[in-house]
Formats: sequence, structure tokens, C-alpha cells
Amino acid sequence: MRRFAPPAQVWLPGHRGVDLAARPGQAVRAAGAGVVGYAGPLAGRGVVMIVHPGGLRTTYLPVHASVRRGQTVEFGDVIGHVETSAGHCPASCLHWGLIDEGRYLDALLLIGLGQVRLLPRWPR
Repeated sequence: MRRFAPPAQVWLPGHRGVDLAARPGQAVRAAGAGVVGYAGPLAGRGVVMIVHPGGLRTTYLPVHASVRRGQTVEFGDVIGHVETSAGHCPASCLHWGLIDEGRYLDALLLIGLGQVRLLPRWPR
């Protein structure tokens, strides 16, 4: 429904995920194996965050979680169900995010559909 549109600077507004069409009550599945880092309400919406091997994190909202923090999940496991939420999408949707070391990336990269951008790599 809406693509990833990162801001020019990290503090500016932007769309830091992908909105996927979804019905309220529809099952939400883990994009990959990992450990649930957060599952609960955040800013009035249900959120699930999974920490994957290598440090990638995926986020899913609005979701009524069926998992708990610290729980191990596998690819495709049901992690919750889409909640009814007003405001973010004109129709019901699932907002799916991808984070690497605090930097938001296009979650569609996980399924080979994201927009690739080459960035300089700065020493840490």
C-alpha cells in the first residue's frame, strides 16, 4: 500500500517501513528465525519486534501479539494478528519494518523486492 521512504536525515519525518494490505484479525508471521525482543503496546498500538541472527530486527504493527519477549520463533511462525488501527493507513494494513544497527532499511529487501542504495561505509 505504501513503500519505504526514508527521510534525508534521521531526525526528519519519513516512512520507515512498508505498509502491506492486511485485514483486522489476519495472522502475522515472522519474516525469519529469531528471538522476540518486544511484544506489547507502544504508543497506542500493538508492536512485535524480532531480533534475528546477525543483529537485524524486524518490526510489525499494529499487531496483537501471541508471542512474548524472549520467545524463540522460526520463519513463518504466527506472532500475532493484525489489530484494527485508525490513522496510519487509509485502510487496514500491516506496517513492516527492518532495522540494522539503528538504521532503517527497506523491509522488502528481505524478499528481494526492495530498492538497493549504495552508501559509503564510514569507519566506526
